[in-house]
Amino acid sequence: MNAGAPLTLYVREGCHLCEQFQLELALDLPERRAALAVIDVDTDEALALRYGLRVPVLAAGETVICEAVYDRTRVRAALGL
Repeated sequence: MNAGAPLTLYVREGCHLCEQFQLELALDLPERRAALAVIDVDTDEALALRYGLRVPVLAAGETVICEAVYDRTRVRAALGL
């Protein structure tokens, strides 16, 4: 995976798993924080259908890194850290 690929975190408002995921990601990757796009799937019907209840989902480009539960090992490996 391209370590420079843009990161997207798909979330849902009021989702406690999403909030926890964001906190852990921010602690682990403070230098990438500015490059992280956080998107509420409920603002787009296609995204709501695509992700349903799978949120949170962290993706680099089109590649899903992890979903539901933050996986520090997978995130760091996917980003070449």
